[in-house]
Amino acid sequence: MRKILLLLSIILITNLNAMNIQTITFGSGCFWCTEAIFQEVKGVKNVESGYMGGEKSNPSYKEVCSGTTGYAEVIQVTFDEDEVSLDDLLEIFWKTHDPTTLNRQGADVGTQYRSAVFYYNESQKTKAEAYKQKLDIAKIWSNPIVTEITLASKFYPAENYHQDYYSNNKNGNQYCSLVITPKVEKFKKIFQDKLK
Repeated sequence: MRKILLLLSIILITNLNAMNIQTITFGSGCFWCTEAIFQEVKGVKNVESGYMGGEKSNPSYKEVCSGTTGYAEVIQVTFDEDEVSLDDLLEIFWKTHDPTTLNRQGADVGTQYRSAVFYYNESQKTKAEAYKQKLDIAKIWSNPIVTEITLASKFYPAENYHQDYYSNNKNGNQYCSLVITPKVEKFKKIFQDKLK
C-alpha cells in the first residue's frame, strides 16, 4: 500500500509540474521561416514543422505543395506558460508575417501558405480571436486580417529534412540567407526580451 501511495504521489507531482505545458499550432507561410523564429523564443520547449487542416492521411510535402490537399504548412509549438504566455506567442505570430495576404506569404503562394491559428482549447480560441479583433480595431494594416482561427485537427509531422531546417542549412543555402536570415534578425531586434 505504501508503494502505491508513493507512486501516486510521484504521478501527481509530475502532472502538476506539467500542467503549464501547452501546445498551439501556427501557419504563417513557409514552415522553415516560422520554425526558425519560434525556436528562439524563451519558454518554447519544442517546435515541429508539419501539416494540418487537410483531409488525406499522412500527406507528403510534395502533395501539400500541390495546393490541392487542404493542408497548411504549420509549426506545432510546445511551450511552458510559466515562461512565455500565449499572448506573447500570438504577438510574435502576428508581427512576423503578413496576416492580410490570402493564401500567400511573399513569393510563396497557395492555400498551404495561409495564415492560421489552430487552437486546442476554448481558452486559446478566445485569446486568438480577441487578439485578432484588437489588431483589426487598431487598423495596423491597411487590408483586413485574413488569418483563420480553427480547431486543431490531426497534426502530421513533416519529413525529417524539414525539421530544424534553418539550423541545419543556414550556411550555403540561398533561401536561408535571402529569406529566413533577414526575418530572424528582424525578429531578434523587435523581441529581444523574449529570446532564449
